[in-house]
Amino acid sequence: MKYSVLGALSLVLTCHFGAPAQAVKSYKPATNKAAVSKRTPSGAASPTAQTAPVAPLVVPSWLPPSNPIQPSATVFTDVLDTKLDVRFDWAKQQLLSTALLTLRPHFYTQNQVVLDAKGFDIKNVRLVTGNKDKTLTYGYDKRKLTINLDRQYTRSETYQVRINYVAKPNELPANGSAAITSDKGLYFVNPLGTEKNKPKQIWTQGETEANSCWFPTIDKPNQRMTQEIAMTVEEQYKTLSNGLLISSKKNSDGTRTDVWKQSLPAAPYLTMMAVGNFAVVSDSWRGKTVDYYVDPQYQSTAKAVFGNTPEMMEFYSQKLGVDFPWEKYSQIAVHDFVSGAMENTTAVTFEQSIVQRSARDIHDMTYDAESTITHELFHHWFGDYVTSESWANLPLNESFADYSEFLWAEHKYGADAAALVQQKSLGQYLDEARSKREPLIRYQYASQEDMFDRHSYNKGGRVLHMLRKHVGDEAFFASLNRYLTQHKYTAVELSELRTAFEDVTGEDLMWFFDQWFLQRGHPELRVTHSYAGGQIALRIQQLQDSTFSPIYRLPITVTTWVSNQATDHRIVITKANQTFQLPASQRPTLVKFDSGGQLLADIDEELTQDELLYQYYHARNYLQKYEAIEKLRPKLADLAVSGMMRNALNDNFWAVRQAAAEALRRYKGSEGNAVRTELKHVATTDKKSQVRAAALASLSSFQNEDFGSIYTVALADSSNLVVSAAINALAKAPTIESRAQINNLQEKASPSLLGALSNYYALNGSVDQYQWYLGRMSEVSDEDLYESYLQNFATFMLRMPPVERDKGVQRLESYARSHSRDIVRLGAYKALSTMAPSMPTLKTTLQDIRTKEKDPNLKTMYTLLQ
Repeated sequence: MKYSVLGALSLVLTCHFGAPAQAVKSYKPATNKAAVSKRTPSGAASPTAQTAPVAPLVVPSWLPPSNPIQPSATVFTDVLDTKLDVRFDWAKQQLLSTALLTLRPHFYTQNQVVLDAKGFDIKNVRLVTGNKDKTLTYGYDKRKLTINLDRQYTRSETYQVRINYVAKPNELPANGSAAITSDKGLYFVNPLGTEKNKPKQIWTQGETEANSCWFPTIDKPNQRMTQEIAMTVEEQYKTLSNGLLISSKKNSDGTRTDVWKQSLPAAPYLTMMAVGNFAVVSDSWRGKTVDYYVDPQYQSTAKAVFGNTPEMMEFYSQKLGVDFPWEKYSQIAVHDFVSGAMENTTAVTFEQSIVQRSARDIHDMTYDAESTITHELFHHWFGDYVTSESWANLPLNESFADYSEFLWAEHKYGADAAALVQQKSLGQYLDEARSKREPLIRYQYASQEDMFDRHSYNKGGRVLHMLRKHVGDEAFFASLNRYLTQHKYTAVELSELRTAFEDVTGEDLMWFFDQWFLQRGHPELRVTHSYAGGQIALRIQQLQDSTFSPIYRLPITVTTWVSNQATDHRIVITKANQTFQLPASQRPTLVKFDSGGQLLADIDEELTQDELLYQYYHARNYLQKYEAIEKLRPKLADLAVSGMMRNALNDNFWAVRQAAAEALRRYKGSEGNAVRTELKHVATTDKKSQVRAAALASLSSFQNEDFGSIYTVALADSSNLVVSAAINALAKAPTIESRAQINNLQEKASPSLLGALSNYYALNGSVDQYQWYLGRMSEVSDEDLYESYLQNFATFMLRMPPVERDKGVQRLESYARSHSRDIVRLGAYKALSTMAPSMPTLKTTLQDIRTKEKDPNLKTMYTLLQ
């Protein structure tokens, strides 16, 4: 599973509004650990001979509420095989199906089987026998189907039940989570064909326990089954499911029945179907079929998006010592998907935005799209081949998939690109940690959906990187091989991963797994150093509140530079306040803590301007350069600092050049002319579109400067990212020369340009653009609607005549009340809020929207927006 661009509404809440209101309390990390250094087994402070008055316990704002323990599901019955024969009623948005389940008692004798089956109309249930099927009695409460068998069955006996039913996903209550915005399992997109710019499609989404909304099963991750699905569809549609297409037969009524069979067992939540008018672009890996399913208009660019997949399959097969084990590998992009992507075994589903690119957009393909592709592929080892036995152990799936993004970047693009991936991942986790801190493996949660957070993904990936650095590359991948080969096609928990590493390395790693996987929080470090008598005194203080987080054991590398010679020192931090003595023949030019950038921590390292300048020019990696650039931004007026920034504009790695271009925004020092000249050069010549765009944005920050000719030239750039930056710059300083060019982009602009155009017209448009806003709205991704488009539309309407303004309000109100995506409803609500001061009657409308909204996350956000 992969988050969408703004899929996690909990992150939207944190990033845009701060911590949830109920969690806001006065809290500062403890700096004196004496009061908590002696612990009883329960975690309370031990009494001493002279007991001082005990201050009230201050609970940090990030401490989540207590939740019930959620153990792994008890297995009474094993689902061995599932055969489905399905048809679709597009008008009613229902599935007509027969399910044939092969079952067996797990250990204890059983005369009953309980299946998950949500919101079905059950027609009949029969036991399949060699002669005549037997009708079975059953109880059904619209959630659980309890079938009474004809006798007791032992664990050595299999039996089959056939269930005729109708699935009605749209009649289920609407629920969702941060990462997966709906859980009704089966989705009909534009079923009546009334939306002009959207195809008719059907697709499914099973994680966590939503596949039981369209077929009966035991919907738990510690089940494994083989499967066969016969899908009867209209002749014009393509189908996709898990495994191989073993037959396709035309029927006399103009339909066609495709049969997909997966012979290797996988968890029920990994089952999928998709139906639609897809173009199929074929590829291969070692003779296995690799296909890309896309809307026909994206057929020509599909390989530009997905084309590295065979190389990824080869890389991971060799790195892990376990060849890609499944029958085939397909990837499909669908409309209105409820998450970023999903690792269905052999048939991964992506949200449409991954392929919604023109040929010009391909120039802007960032690692984000490719990281999603590699993330879902790696799940086919970690999550599909070996599966977490419970949602509490979800990081055994998602942490590895997150770390695969680093591994692929390291292999394909080098160490700096990998460091950039890790930097973003750490930042996302630390953002979330401001409002919540949980153990990675956590058996207490309100809902399994809560496990899909930046802890399970981003923190987990960083923890695996630290484990790799601790044991070394050879041991790390040998341990993963052992884990995969010993536990293939089974469900696992954390102890099995730890044991695999201990068996390979010979080291007891309980300390590592306990502090990083089983306890909450992260190190909050203060690092200082001094020099005297041939010794560097390096002091590290762990400032995290040890009432709720551990004092960490941290093996780390410190690098000292003396006379331009670098020396690495390996130290192990074990205390809350610890000083290490490092030898040095003279005062060091730089002492760099965690010089490899491996540690998951919030680090406050005391470095002078001279030390940071030295760090930049002698940096071993991207992270050291980036840190110097960011920390020296407030000192741009200093010639040495501005000189460093200008030097960084020519760095070999594009992200360093981008960081320098961004740092030079609004530069007011004595080198103003030189800085602006160099930014103009970068904006027009840098080979990386992200850097050109950043330079254009920085040029637009200089007030009373005319760079209109630069922006106008950029409107014809080969990159839509650069064109967007030019449009945004011209929005603040429009020119007569560029107006016609921008207007010419209105109708032919790809979706990636619509946000920039909407911003331009919000500030410079006329009533002529009113219909343009409405007409292009359906082409904008849900994330872009939230981020900018709807807000720009609201700003635009404030300058429109009342008639047009009222029509626009109606469109926004419709989105705010009834759009299927919560982020779009939020975006429309925010847009209406922008207009409310000028249109007092909207206050009543907003109140009514708040009252009728059913999503609790949105209701909280609406309250904060008041």
